[in-house]
Amino acid sequence: MSELSFEVTCFDKPGPNNTDKALRIAKKYAEDLSIEDIVLASTTGTTAEKVSDLFDLEKYNVVVITHSYYFVGSKIRQEFDEKKMEELKQKGLKFHVGTHAMSGIERGLRIKKQPWIFVDLLARVMQNIVCQGFKVCIEIASMAADAGLIPDLDRDIICIAGTGRGADTVCIIQPAPTSEFMDLRVKAILCKPQ
Repeated sequence: MSELSFEVTCFDKPGPNNTDKALRIAKKYAEDLSIEDIVLASTTGTTAEKVSDLFDLEKYNVVVITHSYYFVGSKIRQEFDEKKMEELKQKGLKFHVGTHAMSGIERGLRIKKQPWIFVDLLARVMQNIVCQGFKVCIEIASMAADAGLIPDLDRDIICIAGTGRGADTVCIIQPAPTSEFMDLRVKAILCKPQ
């Protein structure tokens, strides 16, 4: 990508009330820049459903990253309704259900009141300095790469994430697998909460 100028949207507040506008921003830049790979975080499927309605699934490689099984504890198998997941797969969405790139064992130790580990600190710093969705965009870019769901890691992708539920952050990223995390590049933040 050569030198480009972007209009950046800074939402007044984080949260799902920004989802529709964030998705329109993602689609605009996907079309303008011919970006074919769209990676999004979706915990319950609401954002994934909206993306499936907005993007032409014949044209775009849409990858949904959701929480790992038992993410919220051993009593809840999966937050994303598995029937809904199957329906969205039938429409053409791809799914990756796995351990967060910046979590896993570190999160388990932190929850048990052990000292913070570097990756956990890195995630917290990104979340606090920029926004939660920024941290998630970086994380899901690496998770999609690790899962082999991005066919060409030299191509830019659009990542969509949010604060809690919905979408409020959109980034253009050159992805990298977690084993090459320092090669990942955030090329643009298209929208985020203030």
